[in-house]
Amino acid sequence: MIKHLMKSIREYKKDSFLAPIFVTGEVIFEVIIPFLMSKLIDSGIDAGNMNYILRTGAILVVCALVSLSLGFFSGRSAAIASSGFAKNLRRDMYYNVQNFSFANIDKFSTASIVTRLTTDVTNVQNAYQMIIRTAVRSPIMMIAAMVMAFKVAGPLAFVFLACIPILGIGLYFIMTRTHPIFERVFKTYDKLNNVVQENLHGIRVVKSFVREDHEIKKFKDISQDIYNDFSHAEKNLAFNMPLMQICVYGSMLFISWFGARMIVASGNDAAVGLSTGELMSLFVYLMQILMSLMMLSMVFVMITMSKASAERIVEILDETSDITSPEQPVMAISDGSIDFENVSFSYSKNPDKLCLKNIHLHIASGETVGIIGGTGSGKSSLVQLIPRLYDATIGNVRVGGTDVRDYDLEVLRDNVAMVLQKNVLFSGTIRENLRWGNAEATDEELIHACQLAQADDFIRTFPDGYDTYIEQGGSNVSGGQKQRLCIARALLKKPKILIMDDSTSAVDTKTDALIQRAFLTEIPETTKIIIAQRISSVEHADKIIIMDDGEINAIGNHEELLASNPIYQEVYASQVKGGNDHE
Repeated sequence: MIKHLMKSIREYKKDSFLAPIFVTGEVIFEVIIPFLMSKLIDSGIDAGNMNYILRTGAILVVCALVSLSLGFFSGRSAAIASSGFAKNLRRDMYYNVQNFSFANIDKFSTASIVTRLTTDVTNVQNAYQMIIRTAVRSPIMMIAAMVMAFKVAGPLAFVFLACIPILGIGLYFIMTRTHPIFERVFKTYDKLNNVVQENLHGIRVVKSFVREDHEIKKFKDISQDIYNDFSHAEKNLAFNMPLMQICVYGSMLFISWFGARMIVASGNDAAVGLSTGELMSLFVYLMQILMSLMMLSMVFVMITMSKASAERIVEILDETSDITSPEQPVMAISDGSIDFENVSFSYSKNPDKLCLKNIHLHIASGETVGIIGGTGSGKSSLVQLIPRLYDATIGNVRVGGTDVRDYDLEVLRDNVAMVLQKNVLFSGTIRENLRWGNAEATDEELIHACQLAQADDFIRTFPDGYDTYIEQGGSNVSGGQKQRLCIARALLKKPKILIMDDSTSAVDTKTDALIQRAFLTEIPETTKIIIAQRISSVEHADKIIIMDDGEINAIGNHEELLASNPIYQEVYASQVKGGNDHE
């Protein structure tokens, strides 16, 4: 896990290396200062030696300034390194998500990915900053201060060693009790983000069904779960401070008592026992040692919190797409012909849970093919195998006579345009959204594609025309307008295969007919696959495929199916003749 995370440091290795170096220098000067102060008191103030006081005082000022400067540079380097590390982590996660296949994306919810990109990365960033600064400073400070304490006070400094096992046992108890809680709480964050996301996306449904109170309760319950978990974790972490204070104040009392007795017994003579300056420096070293232990405990707490976050980040980074281009891909598609050869498919890769079974199908280049069938019959699953959004579990899918798994993914998907059931427009102008289909498209090409998709007329009714701003999710255009813009966007790719997955369901039958007619006259060489619920959308197709329970029930043109297929007859009767049977 650590090796994988460290790959994201990259250009920030220099700052990650400089921060500990500056910290080490800062610690050295901080440890020297109490020693110089003890000499100042014993050899300067007590002896009344003004020259020694001025000389040692000047050295103390220089040491303090150098220590301050090194502290500034260490903090700056640590901040740059940790922020850059977090930036690279987000970039690496986001880029990896972009490479996910649909099957990979199905493993993670949108809310979970957002939490990992934000909260989890922030936790790891904070932990990394503490590791390259505090986790370096604290042990060096503790060891250096302890060495100086033994040098100054000898056996009296053994009190510090007694604190270490007490704090070690306490920290072990805290870490083992809090880590499982933090693992749980970040999963709860996923649920919270999911509730917020669903509520915002479905706000019109929430309001139309007057379910605001229900949504508020859902949010409140999950927020309460997070509060309870964090409260439980904080109760465990709260043991850290009193444990530390017991060690600090216990050590101070011990040193004060025995140190005072040693000074009195030696007559304030450092050569015989202990001097006033040495006792003062011992108190400073005591605070340095115990503060180092306290900071180390904070590092352990932060690492405990971030460990769960780091594991969740690595899950995203380790996830590899199960759909990739081959080592020597085919870079050109000869035509738009499509062949399904004994194809079966399961989303779970389980041959016992197939949603497509034994599909044998040939579609000639340039043909118009309609697909109809009930909900869950496998229509969308069938067409998603063509651009390799998923791979067939059994059998082969061929485009242009070549197995789709042999093509370069970008080449394949550039030649297969899909207008999905859930049409998506992005924040930006209409012009920018259309150019998703072809970034280099001219204004004339944009207008022509919109004319074919019957979108040009309504675009021109907007005050800003093609520069009209589309809100997030296309919330400021109607469902039918959104569908037509998505069709125009797909047409701009000038694909060899165009797949329409129930993408004219929100337009009226007249507009639908105009779109179908434009396809026949304007893109005759493009293979067109039209999934629809309306017979009128597919009745003029070269052939119509009837899907039923993941299998092809029948194939034929409108007249053939109307004469022989019960499913087609039933759909046709309900849509076309149903209104006249009772007249």
